[in-house]
Amino acid sequence: MNIKRSPNPDSSINAVNQTSVGKSQVNQSELFPVVGIGASAGGLEAFTQLLSHLPVDTGMAFVLVQHLDPKQKSLLSEILSRVTQMPVCEVHDGIEVEANHVYVIPPNTRMTIAQGVLCLTAREKAPKISMSIDGFFSSLAEERGTKAIGVILSGGDGDGSRGLEAIKVAGGITFAQSGDSAQVNSMPNTAIATGYVDFILPPAAIAEKLADISRHPYVTKTIPAVLSEESTEGKDALSQIFSLLRTTARIDFTHYKHTTIKRRIYRRMALYRLEHLDDYVRYLQENPAEVQALYQEILINVTNFFRDAVAFEALKREVFPAIMSDRSPDSPIRIWVAGCSTGEEAYSIAICLLEFLAHQPRQPAIQIFATDVSEMAIEKARLGIYQANQVMGVSSERLQRFFTPVEGGYQINKTVRELCIFARQNLIADPPFSRLNLISCRNVLIYFGASLQKKVLPMFHYGLMPTGFLLLGSSETVGEFSDLFSLVDRKSKIYGKQPSSVRLSMDVIASSYPVEIVSPQPILNQESHNEVELHKTADQIVLNQYAPVGVVIDTQLEILQFRGQTGAYLEPSPGRASLNLLNMIKEGLRLELRTAFHQAKQDGQAVRKEGIPLREASNVSTDLPVRTRQVRLDVIPFKPGANSEDYFLVLFAEMPAVPSIEAESQSSRRSQSRRKQASREQEEIHRLQQELNTTKAYLQSIIEEQQATNQDLRAANEEILSSNEELQSTNEELQTAKEEIQATNEELSTINDELYRRHAETTQISNNFQNLLTSIHIPILMLEGDLRIRCFTPTASHLFNLIPTDIGRPLSDIKHNLNIPDLEQQILEVINTLNIKSQEVQDQEGHWYDLRIRPYRTLDNRIDGAVVILVEIDILKRSADQIREARDYAEAIVQTVRQSLLVLNAELQVVRANQRFYETFQVSPSETEQCQIFDLGNGQWNIPKLRSLLEELLPQNTQIQDFPVEHEFERIGHKQMLLNARKMPLLDGKQMILLSIEEICDRP
Repeated sequence: MNIKRSPNPDSSINAVNQTSVGKSQVNQSELFPVVGIGASAGGLEAFTQLLSHLPVDTGMAFVLVQHLDPKQKSLLSEILSRVTQMPVCEVHDGIEVEANHVYVIPPNTRMTIAQGVLCLTAREKAPKISMSIDGFFSSLAEERGTKAIGVILSGGDGDGSRGLEAIKVAGGITFAQSGDSAQVNSMPNTAIATGYVDFILPPAAIAEKLADISRHPYVTKTIPAVLSEESTEGKDALSQIFSLLRTTARIDFTHYKHTTIKRRIYRRMALYRLEHLDDYVRYLQENPAEVQALYQEILINVTNFFRDAVAFEALKREVFPAIMSDRSPDSPIRIWVAGCSTGEEAYSIAICLLEFLAHQPRQPAIQIFATDVSEMAIEKARLGIYQANQVMGVSSERLQRFFTPVEGGYQINKTVRELCIFARQNLIADPPFSRLNLISCRNVLIYFGASLQKKVLPMFHYGLMPTGFLLLGSSETVGEFSDLFSLVDRKSKIYGKQPSSVRLSMDVIASSYPVEIVSPQPILNQESHNEVELHKTADQIVLNQYAPVGVVIDTQLEILQFRGQTGAYLEPSPGRASLNLLNMIKEGLRLELRTAFHQAKQDGQAVRKEGIPLREASNVSTDLPVRTRQVRLDVIPFKPGANSEDYFLVLFAEMPAVPSIEAESQSSRRSQSRRKQASREQEEIHRLQQELNTTKAYLQSIIEEQQATNQDLRAANEEILSSNEELQSTNEELQTAKEEIQATNEELSTINDELYRRHAETTQISNNFQNLLTSIHIPILMLEGDLRIRCFTPTASHLFNLIPTDIGRPLSDIKHNLNIPDLEQQILEVINTLNIKSQEVQDQEGHWYDLRIRPYRTLDNRIDGAVVILVEIDILKRSADQIREARDYAEAIVQTVRQSLLVLNAELQVVRANQRFYETFQVSPSETEQCQIFDLGNGQWNIPKLRSLLEELLPQNTQIQDFPVEHEFERIGHKQMLLNARKMPLLDGKQMILLSIEEICDRP
């Protein structure tokens, strides 16, 4: 079997954004839940309690990850096999996980799971703590998704908390042992503090809850199967859940991706053993706290420092140099981190930008706006405090430069925190920031539906400067908005802003609800679509072959549509292009068309004109005679809809030609009587022709006058249209200005909130500082760089003769009470050299002080004065003299005693001996001091019973009374002695033994 190893278990934390169960090649229907259990100190007892209460048929596999001694063989599997009937085995590389089995990690290894197989790698030899539980939990989340369960038991560090976060994001369920039941509660308490623990129970209760969960459909079925089981009632229940969330959190999740939200909902249902959405809706209605818990769970997102390191390198390489090019010194760099979560992304960009600017000659101001919809995440981001396992991805150099160690972890330096302004913002409803150089919105769009993405991306385009950049997550793209953004770095998903005429329609509403999206009409299937195309093509052929040609016009005679080949009746007129029918129709048809149109428009009925003669234009290239055609003209009014405007269909048709009859050939033999009649008819025709010509001329003048009037009206209309366009342009400018004002107002509101928070912090710090100075009984004097008084403690007022109004005065104007003539010179020397000075001084009353002068450092590590501290040592000085006198007195007594005396330390080494000892045993101090008593001489004092008595003397506070010793000394001969020993009072904080040696012959 091929084993796919995880290259770095810790790195899998960075990859978990969504449930990635699909990555495993194991059939999803065959997956069963795997319970990862992590512990350290005190974990054995918790393991045994948990396994002893577990049924043997839960259908789950249990993997125990314990911090073990890498140099000792583990007996954990043997011990645990005594408390459960499930098979317990120590893991070997490549073992396949089976349900209802218990697996134990071996010593000195790291373990991951992939494709249903447990993989082992050797532990690193680095001195840092190995987060083996985090590594396994993260791989478990990636492997099992919703069927991953994490349990943290007793332990003494923070391992496992990041892994629980990965499991919960993947849809799994998390447990932690309650603090009162754990032998060492540091590990479970750290996990609980993250907010990613579902159940906090003792081991026996955890076992009971695991047994209940093992039968729930959430872990027995695959997630796609669970999500597909949604009836009409289920959809209604989902709408009710959205309504409850909207009422409580003021956010509408309707257009978020339902798959992700349903997974969160079904996970919450599994926690309460609910199997139907309707039951969960009732539970939400009865427990408002659960609505808030569901809201927080939907917003869960995994983030960490410098996530996807390649993207940050691309920022330094592609984005920051472009932002800095041609930048004026007073123009700040403006960055917006949308969906910042708990702040790691914003701080990472700030650190990366500071590192880049460190090598630049110019140092512009930096403004980083970091927003998120979760108030809890924003509060944590503002504090900037992270646990040790949350900064594991930060290099030691960055950790030292940009972080400050605090209790429980690290805090971002204030210099970096000051660059970031955190504020709560609903990305969908609230106005965006503007004039931005960079927008970072990573792993946020993947949770939005298509309608929300279409709203957010144009908003980002609006907020960016013309040369701005957009940074998206590794699984995100700009989609259909490629006309707004151009790809700069494909691997890092960095886009540049494209110029576009699309104007942002900013829908800023207080309710924060997105607009309803109209469902698209159902698309015809392929078969019906082909049938419609077939009919359409056939109709077009019939119209082209047999239907008359024509045009569709409106009430202004403007052509809206051409039907057929109208070239025989229409031709473009010279001059300005126009689609007016009167301008395009041929001269012979114009008068009849005008008459017919007005009649049809007035009566609302079709009008036909027949027998209209239309002379063909002469063709200079041929000798063909001019031909006259008879044309029929139809004007038909119609309305496409009940409430639509009037339209007219104008049809043209050519009538059959009537064969001409030559009058001369047929009337050559007519009678003379008809000639007179023809003459009279010719005269009448001539008269009518003249009358007709006069009428045409008069009508032509009227037409020309009307055309002139129309021209004037057209000019006036064009002026009105021009004015209307100017008004529209002005209105658009006002709308744009309104949007800019809204964006600026949002920014000002955000900055105002940040300033208010910082003002409150400053006030609190000022109050704390004032109370600290007031309560400290140590003379402290703070000076500015020019030795003007900055502030002082009340106890310093006596030594320096200060009053409150002296703040701001030079120190040289004040006559102090210290016997030190060059105080000012020493302070200036400290400011210039940064070397701390310390010396003992006296005041004019003879009191002694320890004078310490230190440089005054600002938060940005700049020297701006000095701090003078005086610690009273008068009592210590006098006590030291008294102690010295007492020691001299005791030394005199010891030296005059006629018995040999030795002073031993706790290790039974000789510290001192009196002169009587050196004279009696004829040894020198160099042969005696710092040597163990048992090594003196030829070992005469190395008596087992004496050794035992001396070793027990200090621990048990006993005494040695008249212990006899008889020995033949090389130098002084045979001696009989009595030894007495007792504990001495502490000398310099150390325990000592006083040993006296009395010769028996010397006793009376």
